[in-house]
Amino acid sequence: MNPYADPSLILSPRPITETAAELGLAPDEIEPYGSRKAKVLLEALEQRRDTPDGRLILVTAITPTPAGEGKTTVSIGLGDALRRIGKKTCIALREPSLGPCFGVKGGATGGGLAQLVPASDINLHFTGDFHAITTAHNLLAAMLDNHLYHGNEAGIDLHSITWKRVIDLSDRSLRDIVIGLGGKANGIPRQSGFDITTASEIMALLCLATSRADLEERLSRVIVANTKTGKPVTAATLEAVGAMSVVLKDALRPNLVQSMEGTPALVHGGPFGNIAHGCNSVLATRLALKTADFVVTEAGFGSDLGAEKFCDIKCRSAGLTPRLAVVVATIRALKLHGGVPLKDITKPKPKAVLAGIPNLEKHCENVRAFGLRPVVAINRFAADTEEEIAALAGWLDSARIDWAPCDVWARGGAGAEELARLVSCVSETEPRFRPVYPLDISIRGKIDTVCRAIYGADGVDFSPTAAGQIKDLEGAGFDRIPICIAKTQYSLSDNPKALGRPDGFRVHVRELKVSAGAGFIVVYAGSILTMPGLPHTPSAVKMRLDPDGTVQGIT
Repeated sequence: MNPYADPSLILSPRPITETAAELGLAPDEIEPYGSRKAKVLLEALEQRRDTPDGRLILVTAITPTPAGEGKTTVSIGLGDALRRIGKKTCIALREPSLGPCFGVKGGATGGGLAQLVPASDINLHFTGDFHAITTAHNLLAAMLDNHLYHGNEAGIDLHSITWKRVIDLSDRSLRDIVIGLGGKANGIPRQSGFDITTASEIMALLCLATSRADLEERLSRVIVANTKTGKPVTAATLEAVGAMSVVLKDALRPNLVQSMEGTPALVHGGPFGNIAHGCNSVLATRLALKTADFVVTEAGFGSDLGAEKFCDIKCRSAGLTPRLAVVVATIRALKLHGGVPLKDITKPKPKAVLAGIPNLEKHCENVRAFGLRPVVAINRFAADTEEEIAALAGWLDSARIDWAPCDVWARGGAGAEELARLVSCVSETEPRFRPVYPLDISIRGKIDTVCRAIYGADGVDFSPTAAGQIKDLEGAGFDRIPICIAKTQYSLSDNPKALGRPDGFRVHVRELKVSAGAGFIVVYAGSILTMPGLPHTPSAVKMRLDPDGTVQGIT
């Protein structure tokens, strides 16, 4: 008898050694962090190099509301549901950032009965990966400033320095600062600032690294400034690579936890989906594929952001091929895109649902642009009415788009068994996966292709600064790597107020920066910021610690 067939059966967390054993991981292949979480040794992946891969299922979404549409919750619930129907499954997700946890969204370990455990540990300090990445990044910044203080032997042009510091919090007051004040002993005064840790190139390159050696090679390529003669100054120039590698030695190992129903989950890395490439680590994904028949992973925000970067950056870099893409759609988001004010999206409005469908339609088209078949998951919220759901279901049927209901918040994996069976069936078909652009076209060509094909833009406008940077990047030989467009998550365009399916717009590119270690060019579009701010009422005000040590308000 399948022990997960009873919807009411939500298991108590197992010892992490049992979770590891379900994936075929031996006790000496993991390093426990307490009883419910562990690091997996990199040797475990190396020993399974010749093991066939499982099926990779990508979860993406339509353009979200500020609170998100439950993409992580659906990913966890789908993983639970696949396991319930007898599939050996592993979930592969990013680690939460403290910025959103204390800011707009709260925790990022799922919700309701579709959560990862131990949720409060994962949402807070977990196994220390984010602290290690923050430290490695800031160590490089400190060594840069120390080099300047002790005579600037490399001849660094102070005005060319691009390497800021990072912190894993949303703090708008740190966006632009002046450092080195207070006299000669405190260093060289100059303008600088902070980014959020999830926007750090160290985060991005760690998530794309395939081994310790690859990590060190990527770290050595990180560019922090230019010399006065225009030559790049790297982490290798500053002799920082060895120390940074030491700081990151444990952070490179994937983290193993489980869902509330006991489904194994590898949670590792956390680059932002609107600023960086928005995917969990290559190492965790590869390990999951070698230890399970089905791997459910997600990429940040909608198909225009996380899914595009997942396909054009991560899959291209790591040689991964997803079988299909689940597109999470909610009634409330469709009503927002159908013209309903955010404050009224819980009110029944079937006509507004239909008016918002062009946004969903575009995201399905985007999935097909990568040669993947879309499967829409209608993620149920308490305020949804049967009439509204019927309106959406009727359109999906008429458009011949595969879909299934999803009620994992209230019912756990039992609420996604229909979706799991559909995903299993669709995954039998080999995809015709392809990136949306080739690497051998120009930087402008790559940007234009993404903006037209994925966003639906009429074209791209480049600021004089961006145009000059493109010329410099191409002259330096960076014209044959992927691009990573940083833009708002709240619109298919670069204007967060342009809801639905905008048309007749152009994307405005203000600047570019090469992340040589990560292996892509970051393209800043619109007014996107690399250091978010807190909202009027941040999630932090709801949090507390009970007398028994239980954390409240973070999930």
